[in-house]
Amino acid sequence: MKLRHRLLLPLLGGLLAAMPALAQDNWPSRPIEFLGGFPNGSGVDIYARRLAAPLSQALGVPVVVNNRVGAGGNIASDYAAKARPDGYLILFGTAGTHAINATLYRRLPFDPMRDVTHIAHLGDVPNVLITSIQHRPQYTSCAALVADAKARPGALNYASTGNGASTHLAGAVFARAAGIDMLHIPFPGQGPAVTSLLGGQTDLFFNQVGPAIGLIQQGAVRALGVTTPQRLAALPDVPTIAEACNLPGFESTTWYGVFGPPGMPAAIQQRLNTEIRKIIEAPDFRDWLVNNQGISPSTIRTPEEFRRVHEQDIARWGEVIRAAGAQVD
Repeated sequence: MKLRHRLLLPLLGGLLAAMPALAQDNWPSRPIEFLGGFPNGSGVDIYARRLAAPLSQALGVPVVVNNRVGAGGNIASDYAAKARPDGYLILFGTAGTHAINATLYRRLPFDPMRDVTHIAHLGDVPNVLITSIQHRPQYTSCAALVADAKARPGALNYASTGNGASTHLAGAVFARAAGIDMLHIPFPGQGPAVTSLLGGQTDLFFNQVGPAIGLIQQGAVRALGVTTPQRLAALPDVPTIAEACNLPGFESTTWYGVFGPPGMPAAIQQRLNTEIRKIIEAPDFRDWLVNNQGISPSTIRTPEEFRRVHEQDIARWGEVIRAAGAQVD
């Protein structure tokens, strides 16, 4: 080997080793894809679009929301798990996609815990039990619904936005707590589930509060109870399931969070966490979360705290799913 080649090799190696650091220093220099796993108009989509605009301003590049819909959010989650961890793709995940699905699905093409970089917890998400005023006028209260379900075992059904979604598990937890038998009917997203309820094909729906508020205000549906321990500021006249259905201690909430692909550089992870925390802790954003979406603002500040909550929730929801006998191939 010629002398100049031997001298150049160490220099070239040093330049190659420095390239990831240089890329991080220049990040972000192009648009960022903010990926969701649920259709337009879903709770995930609503929150992602609300967050994307101020995040784009903070980072100085466009943050573009895209949805890869299907398989209870698993299609988007799998795509993100295999993406380059360069900070140009981030995932809007949920307790459904990354905690519930870990047990609900027999096989997943990704590991919900290991195949992510935890970035930011976005808040706790409740559901509200709704029925069609036109097609189910007899359900004037949660107690009336439970009484009918007990009188006619197996006759009632409930819609959801897909297997593993909070709208599914809230119904399963409710049925078990109330001692009733109901048929779960999953739909591919918010729109079809609402259409089935309003059309009288399904009896009830544990919808997320954000997408449900408009339907409640329009008088299209009756809200029978929220799945939180206390009443919500967004729906102050709606009782909790615990009080309305005489189910002390009943609660069923999930969470939203932002993940990156596994192996994301710590500097990018921390920058995203910092900017997202600033946005969701701002008074106007918190007001939107609480009063418009019914979401409890997050008190989980660091990626490591988020990782611990995620790990605990996989175990917690695993127990619920096994007890309910829910399983998806």
